[in-house]
Amino acid sequence: MQHTAVDSSSLESVGYESNSKILEVRFKNGSLYRYSEVPEGVYRGLLGAGSVGGYLDAYVKKAGYPFVRVI
Repeated sequence: MQHTAVDSSSLESVGYESNSKILEVRFKNGSLYRYSEVPEGVYRGLLGAGSVGGYLDAYVKKAGYPFVRVI
């Protein structure tokens, strides 16, 4: 999956697959999380957010999308 670097104090990059609605988030500490069932609009919002970490928390984590820690 292709990742895009983001300007964040805690996140390094994010990736998205529109067919499977999978969002990947790589943190600067090296961990990688994979969220499923994420609409493309949420991914686009994440890329355009003033605070990427705040957006991730509010619209992905607290939204309850299923996730797994890959690394």
